[in-house]
Amino acid sequence: MGKEASSVVPDFVAFLNASPTAFHAVDESKRLLREAGYEQVSEREDWNLEAGKKYFFTRNHSTIVAFAVGKKYVAGNGFHIVGAHTDSPCLKLKPVTMVSKGGCLQVGVQTYGGGLWHTWFDRDLTIAGRVMIREENDGSASYSHRLVRLEEPIMRIPTLAIHLDRGVNDGFKVNTQTHLIPVLATSIMAEMNKPAAENGPEDVGIVGKPKHQPLLLQMLANQIGCAPGEICDFELQACDTQPSVVAGALKEFVFSGRLDNLCMSFCSLKALIDATSSESSLDDETGVRMVALFDHEEVGSNSAQGAGSPAMFDALSRITSCFGSDPNLIQKAIQRSFLVSADMAHALHPNYMEKHEENHQPKMHGGLVIKHNANQRYATNAVTSFVFREIAQKHDLPIQDFVVRNDMPCGSTIGPILASGVGIRTVDVGAPQLSMHSIREMCAVDDVNHSYEHFKAYFQEFSYLDAKIAVDM
Repeated sequence: MGKEASSVVPDFVAFLNASPTAFHAVDESKRLLREAGYEQVSEREDWNLEAGKKYFFTRNHSTIVAFAVGKKYVAGNGFHIVGAHTDSPCLKLKPVTMVSKGGCLQVGVQTYGGGLWHTWFDRDLTIAGRVMIREENDGSASYSHRLVRLEEPIMRIPTLAIHLDRGVNDGFKVNTQTHLIPVLATSIMAEMNKPAAENGPEDVGIVGKPKHQPLLLQMLANQIGCAPGEICDFELQACDTQPSVVAGALKEFVFSGRLDNLCMSFCSLKALIDATSSESSLDDETGVRMVALFDHEEVGSNSAQGAGSPAMFDALSRITSCFGSDPNLIQKAIQRSFLVSADMAHALHPNYMEKHEENHQPKMHGGLVIKHNANQRYATNAVTSFVFREIAQKHDLPIQDFVVRNDMPCGSTIGPILASGVGIRTVDVGAPQLSMHSIREMCAVDDVNHSYEHFKAYFQEFSYLDAKIAVDM
């Protein structure tokens, strides 16, 4: 672990521990950007941007876009972007969570994304997300969302004893509807503590039954500092309470949930902040440096705040129009722009080496992985991979390549979505990790630093490098 890594990784671990959900990740990103002098703008208002200044906006509080305008920027110049995503596979609470079976109070959840659901069993779980609340002021009601996180472990999904399922070690098959229901409390203890539950709201469903356990609503209200009856709705998810840590016998790994894709989110955000931190950072910049962290990648990106929405194009268009009135300038700008689609990559697993193609076996500590797929599951081509490889060579950074085996399906990223939707040159990259989509993943400390350094160099040097590349001439 190098000296540089030791200065980046503690901040990364702190970011992970502050970000149990996409909403919290955006909130922490806002805090970091504000501290670095970035000004928040609203998509609902007109923008008055200035060259040499730094800005950000959020959409749904689960997607965030930050950008720094070069002092030499003029309308029609390019955008240098790193795109990642804030969401991870998890268990999200259902609209009606009330489940009571076998003398237990349980919480109904639904699966989000393609998680390794067997890893959610026998973990100490809590709840986090956002809550919509009603506030009364002088007889007038207003509504706002509040982020909430219950720190203590309050529920668990217990496995069935091996004595009642002798064949479980031959294959643990999870029924996601019936087996993945966390236990919150026992009915008898809830009855004994009924005074706490009786303070719950009149939360009635269409058949006259409560939609949520009053105990759960009371805990949320206590954490927020409101009455249970003021809770109008929520978007909550189950979360592991075990903190993210630097670990391993040689302290070379990060053990954590949500590395996919908060690792790339943090590294790109910190790289942008540090590449725009000094007074002179943007003096010679002719373009716009940008990070876009989208929600809903794990479920296809088709939402108002996903990469499949117009969010990216809207941002590029509005920034361009602030500096020039010609409507054709945005097309010119897109053709001069470049996107790094940053999403974690599959490291070679020592126990399953046959799962990797022989000549493409990314390893931890090996640096960012450039992802290739002839069928366009990744958006990389020879030109875009050259750009990223050239930056690595100049800064003596390691770089690796990945191609999935021909006899296995290939995942995808926001890269092809944005490349085809916006028409922007794109390279797909990611830091190598193991246990992807588990409740507890792992990556190498060195690769966190490699990613940060690579993204920072990209922001600082792309304008100069791109001027030397001739393709459509």
